[in-house]
Amino acid sequence: MQKITPFLWFDNQAEEAVNFYISIFKNDSKILGMSRYGEAGPGPKGTVMVAKFQLFGEEFLALNGGPMFKFTEAISLVVNCETQEEVDEYWEKLSQGGQKSQCGWLKDKFGLSWQIVPTVLGKLMQDKDPNKSKRVMEAMLKMTKIEINKLQRAYEQK
Repeated sequence: MQKITPFLWFDNQAEEAVNFYISIFKNDSKILGMSRYGEAGPGPKGTVMVAKFQLFGEEFLALNGGPMFKFTEAISLVVNCETQEEVDEYWEKLSQGGQKSQCGWLKDKFGLSWQIVPTVLGKLMQDKDPNKSKRVMEAMLKMTKIEINKLQRAYEQK
């Protein structure tokens, strides 16, 4: 059992969100269980109260808790991508109906923040040559979706 599980509070779209995420992250992703509101509420009878699901083998919980709380950028989920194709796919799918932002950040249609990050970014940013790292940072700060080839060109500049 996973020690720490992200718990996501939705107004009333938990089931829709879970199905959306599972459709995007197909590898080792599935619904593990759903409990539904009964006669006692507080949600409408038969609607999802809590959904337990898995993305890439990592467990999450989603609650239909009502409109009291909203997602903010203070917490985001990072998707580590090996290729530009992965970056492009997750960027486009997760941002559908949402909002694209800077430096690989986006909000999905439910307001949850995601960072779509190529793994090479960390390697380039940690180079021993501070000028290389600086050029990579400057290039990234100009991007919405992160583009690996532009990062590498900035890194290799003389």
